[in-house]
Amino acid sequence: MFYLREKLEEIEEQTLAPYALKSEHSRGRAHPESESKTRTAFRRDRDRIIHTTAFRRLAYKTQVFVFYEGDHYRTRLTHTIEVAQLGRSLARGLGGNEDLTEAISLAHDLGHPPFGHAGEHALNAMMQGHGGFNHNTQSYRVVTELEKRYPDFRGLNLTYETREGMIKHETEYDKSDASDFEPDKRASLEAQIANLADEIAYNAHDLDDGLRAGLFTPAELNELEIWRQLHEELGWENGNFTTLNRREMVRELIGTFVTDVIFHTSAILEENNIDTPEGIQTFEHNVVSYSPAMAGKVRQLKDFLYENMYRHYRLIRMQVKAERFVSELFQAYAHEPMMLPEETQLRLNNAPTERVVCDYIAGMTDRYALIEWEKLFDPYRKA
Repeated sequence: MFYLREKLEEIEEQTLAPYALKSEHSRGRAHPESESKTRTAFRRDRDRIIHTTAFRRLAYKTQVFVFYEGDHYRTRLTHTIEVAQLGRSLARGLGGNEDLTEAISLAHDLGHPPFGHAGEHALNAMMQGHGGFNHNTQSYRVVTELEKRYPDFRGLNLTYETREGMIKHETEYDKSDASDFEPDKRASLEAQIANLADEIAYNAHDLDDGLRAGLFTPAELNELEIWRQLHEELGWENGNFTTLNRREMVRELIGTFVTDVIFHTSAILEENNIDTPEGIQTFEHNVVSYSPAMAGKVRQLKDFLYENMYRHYRLIRMQVKAERFVSELFQAYAHEPMMLPEETQLRLNNAPTERVVCDYIAGMTDRYALIEWEKLFDPYRKA
């Protein structure tokens, strides 16, 4: 037995919840294409995203720690893979479309610049008066314009639903302009899942990486209600905290978050009789969410990480250096665009210098950005 696209679409209709988006009912692509014989539209989106240059570059882009800090800290790529895995788990538990959720999750950070949020802040500062910089919007630019893989159009020509999910990806720190995607409507179930999967992933793995790096201790985490809850559930007593203890605690933390989201979201859907994708997007608030009790615990964790990790002097030093690297690269290229690679210079005929420079730097890995900085500013380094 084999499963062609039509059979896969039939399975979606039979197995997914009524409020899930089905690939057979996709609003299509900006440029018409014949359908795949073996893949649904959303699976095709996912595959296109994975094969991009931008996706591969995530392996050498900072999540929190720059690559030279160690081989075992999360990178932007490993974070993205974790988000996709959590997204699929949540979608499966809620009857959502796993393929669409995975596509949105895999694409959500494609536009992130080198050096994490420090690089983003620097580029946004450099782009004031020129449209600013937002990594969500840049991710959208990557899949609609910057990737060159097809002769008949720019970008990846993803479905409307994947592109909408990307542009409506939001956190408490950033939100993109969704004016071309029915801005009066909320994100789809699958996009909301990707949003929360992103939050669960970075809260859990930042806690893990912070403990590994010694930025804070298990004893300091005892002030958090969620940490004390995990202690009690696991039967672990304060004392020698091993690598296995850390991994067990983080694993249980993720499981606790995922279970809470599935139960609470299911209750919202049932209590409000939401049984269509339209119902999800026109509801008064996002349906995919933590319970109020869990939301308070998550808030505690976020505040702790902000104060004890993101504002730690070691990370601040790294962030200040990174912002200087990115700012100086931008200023140098903008002042003399002829230093840009020839292929990049061609874009100057159709786009403002600042935007071309911004796109070029945003696409760099940490390592490449440092090499370029040395070439431009180290007199003993050959160009």
